[in-house]
Amino acid sequence: MSIPQSFIQELLSRVDVVDVVGRYVQLKKSGANFMGLCPFHGEKSPSFSVSPSKQFFHCFGCGKNGNAIGFLMDHAGMGFVEAVQDLAQQVGLQVPQEDVSPQERERAAAQRQKQATLTEVLEKAGEAWRQHLRESQRAIQYFKGRGVSGQVARHYGLGYAPEGWRGLASVFPEYDSPLLEESGLVIVNAEDGKRYDRFRDRVMFPIRNVKGECIGFGGRVLGDDKPKYLNSPETPVFHKGRELYGLFEARTAIREMGYALVTEGYMDVVALAQLGFPNAVATLGTACTADHVHKLFRFTDQVVFSFDGDAAGRRAARKALDGALPYASDTRSVKFLFLPAEHDPDSFIRAYGPEAFARHVGDAVPLSRFLLEAAREGCDLGTAEGRAHMLANAQPLWAALPDGALRRQLLAELGELGQLPVQDLAALWGPNGTHNNAARPAQSASGFGEEPPWGLEPPDSWPAGTSAGQAARPWRKSGDWKGKGRWRREDPRPAQPPLPRTPLSGRSDHAARLLLSHMAFLEDLSHEDYDTLSAQPAPHGPLFTWLEGQLHEHGPKPWAVLREALAGHDCQQLAERVMTGSHAQTEGDEAELRAELRGLLNRMLIDAIKQQQNALIATAGQDPAALAHYRQLQERRRALERGTS
Repeated sequence: MSIPQSFIQELLSRVDVVDVVGRYVQLKKSGANFMGLCPFHGEKSPSFSVSPSKQFFHCFGCGKNGNAIGFLMDHAGMGFVEAVQDLAQQVGLQVPQEDVSPQERERAAAQRQKQATLTEVLEKAGEAWRQHLRESQRAIQYFKGRGVSGQVARHYGLGYAPEGWRGLASVFPEYDSPLLEESGLVIVNAEDGKRYDRFRDRVMFPIRNVKGECIGFGGRVLGDDKPKYLNSPETPVFHKGRELYGLFEARTAIREMGYALVTEGYMDVVALAQLGFPNAVATLGTACTADHVHKLFRFTDQVVFSFDGDAAGRRAARKALDGALPYASDTRSVKFLFLPAEHDPDSFIRAYGPEAFARHVGDAVPLSRFLLEAAREGCDLGTAEGRAHMLANAQPLWAALPDGALRRQLLAELGELGQLPVQDLAALWGPNGTHNNAARPAQSASGFGEEPPWGLEPPDSWPAGTSAGQAARPWRKSGDWKGKGRWRREDPRPAQPPLPRTPLSGRSDHAARLLLSHMAFLEDLSHEDYDTLSAQPAPHGPLFTWLEGQLHEHGPKPWAVLREALAGHDCQQLAERVMTGSHAQTEGDEAELRAELRGLLNRMLIDAIKQQQNALIATAGQDPAALAHYRQLQERRRALERGTS
């Protein structure tokens, strides 16, 4: 979905960042600005400032800053389009969509209106059930028996659906409204068309999305009736595979405590919040999915799965592993907490206390170890067949991991566990984890001597940017037929002369070419990288700045889309020049291209450091701290030079 930049500017001119932030943070007037406790990190004295004149927020403690759209994305976990739509709805604007037909736009508007109506219906039912809870001693005693205070009950909006088949008829005079069925509150008998409430004589747990809107409910029986737990069905606003119970209520605690704790049930979440762990969320009667994990990583880089200690809990953890693998990058932490078989998190804390539970969280099993345990389960590693079986189990798990240091380390550990050299295992699985069925090379056609061991050099010996696919090229021998030559890798590509270092004048062109053709590479760059690119002389610097803005607003786009967006822009001529001609070919292995970009950026950073050092030399006599700063820059420069050598 492409949203015109002109609309973004108009939207930001109409919304007030103070009002937007004020929905989530208690603000007080302080001079020309408003101050409050930062929602992005724990603090006791306010350092979070919101400027009505600049329409900008900034935390002097953690450095977070941005506009109203950025706040909703960072704090509420919304995507860019979702944040824009949320703000547009507040000020009565219709979000234009350049790449959809009028008919599709009309259907989308009708769908959004339907969703808004359904959440209003659900919220009305939730309010009625909260009132019923105040009047039901039986339901109150249930929560008191589980140690839930009135404060926690209010925080999670807990309620009670009374007995009776048509209790909601007193809340909704139009009980025959199709909205009650669409929202999942009412069931319609297919045979006689009679209607009755889905939730009856149950304590109720409202499920909210990241914006705080009620999208569904979970209900638990007070006695021993079945089913013990009952969820809302799939509706236009509720999808179990994408939502997590308690995430809206826990989002601030997750940031403050540094991790999210994923459990299985509603009562686990509520009880944990009561006992000092308000950062808990729960899956909604379904296995943890990749969508669940992706949503959690909007709020934190550390996730701990804590399921029941029985066999069912182990199965749930195994499914959670599958969902977590695609997002287990080198900068994220995923762990699995396994309690004694007779305990769930709630019962364990009551038996042993919060401190014991916190220790178990700290000792949780890392994803890497759990992957190895899952792969070897049921395999006899004392036999070749058992080890082969273990590797067959591990292959799809390893392949699901994103490329990085973790993935490569696990390859080595799996090779050791399976008693297979890592070179052979990498050749067997291929660079993408797909099984490589290529036969081993036979004896050389000339018949002179034997081929070297088939496989790869150890990964730590590969040159920077070398992929497993490159390293797996066949061997051939150079030299005479008597065997006095050296074995080396055969490169299937035509021989090419070595490329010279990119000259200074061409580095910016080369970087622009790589980023315009592979915009997603921008997501890997650091703030220092962005600063270096934007500091390049015009027109390159402005092009990099524009490209970064496009990424934040629209996500990665192909060159064909970027070219249209650049029409009439000052940087259009530069972009079309670097992307035209034989030099503009940037196809190939992504790992190689990323390494190529990294080398360019490192050399740009080295040049920038040299300029800073020259400036420090000129002022060394007047500034006593200049020498210390010079040495710091020199250390940084040497580290970068080692990475580009």
